[in-house]
Amino acid sequence: MRDPYSVLGVPKSVSEKDLKAAYRKLAKAHHPDQNQDDPKAHAKFAEISSAYEFLSDKEKRGSYDRGEIDADGNPRFAGFGRGNGGTRPGAGGYSAGAGGFSAEDILKEFMSGFGNQPRGGARAGGAGQSWDPFTGSAAGGGFQGRGAGMGGEDINATATVTLEQAHQGGSVPLRMPTGKVLNVKLPDKVEDGQQIRLKGQGHASPMGGPPGDAIVTVKFERHKQFRRDGADLRVDVPITLYEAVLGGKVRVPTLDGSAELNLQPSVNTTKALRLKGKGLHGTGDLYVTLKIVLPEQSDPDLESLMRFWRDQKPYKVRE
Repeated sequence: MRDPYSVLGVPKSVSEKDLKAAYRKLAKAHHPDQNQDDPKAHAKFAEISSAYEFLSDKEKRGSYDRGEIDADGNPRFAGFGRGNGGTRPGAGGYSAGAGGFSAEDILKEFMSGFGNQPRGGARAGGAGQSWDPFTGSAAGGGFQGRGAGMGGEDINATATVTLEQAHQGGSVPLRMPTGKVLNVKLPDKVEDGQQIRLKGQGHASPMGGPPGDAIVTVKFERHKQFRRDGADLRVDVPITLYEAVLGGKVRVPTLDGSAELNLQPSVNTTKALRLKGKGLHGTGDLYVTLKIVLPEQSDPDLESLMRFWRDQKPYKVRE
C-alpha cells in the first residue's frame, strides 16, 4: 500500500477527528455505487478504506510513524551498521570489536528484519549463550524464539453480503481460496469496501513460522428493491389511483420488515416521502417514491370519469 497519509491527503499531525472526516469525504466521493462507470473505483475505494483502517489503529500508526513497520504492517529491515566497539551501538547495526561484523551478528540482524529476533530482552545473547537461528532460541536457556522462519503469506478474499446482513450484523459464512469455510463476524455498522483482518487464517509458513492472516473485503450485494445512497435508502412503492386521490394506508418494505405509511388525500407523487431512521444501520433515512399503477384491463367507468375531469374539471399539475 502507498503511504496512508498520502492516500487520505492528510499530514502526519492529523487528529483522529480530522482523519475520520477526511476518510468519510473521500469514501463518499469514490464509492463504487457513485462511480459505476469507473472500473478503478472499487480499487480506489478499497485503498482509501485500508489507509483509514491502518491509521485509525493507534498502535500501527505509532509504529509506522517511528519507522518500525511499512504501510502494509510489515517490519522494516533496518540495514547493517558498523560500530566502534565491542557492543551493538544501537538500531543501526552491530560491531564485532575491531574486526567488523561477525557472521552471527549479520544473521541475527537479517532475521530481525522479519520479526524473528529472540524474545525476552536484548537481541544479543547473554553471557555464555549463543543464538541458534534454526531453532529460534538461545542455547543454554534464556531467550525463547518466535519460530524457525518467516510467517506465512496472507490470503485475500471478498465477502459479499446483503443489505439485510450488513444492517443486522452477526456472522456470515465465507469459503476461503484454500477451501476452508470461516464464519466472518461483521463489524458494527460495517461499510461497503471495509476490510476485516482474521489473524492466523492465512497460508501456513513453509519455514515453520506463524501462519499469515486472511484479509476479507466486504462488498454489498445489489438489492432488488432498495437503491443505496450512503446510509440512505430509496425504494419505489406502487399505489392505486384511488389511493393517490383518497389517501389510505400502504405497506412499505424496510430492512427491519414492512412498515405502514399513511397517505394524505391527493398525495403528491412527484416528491419522495422520508421515513426517518429507516435507512442502513438506523443512521440513514428511507425515501419512498410512490408510483401510481393503473388496472391491467381497461375500465369503462374509470375512462368515463377521466373524460369528465378532462372536459369539465381541468386542473393544473402541481410543481
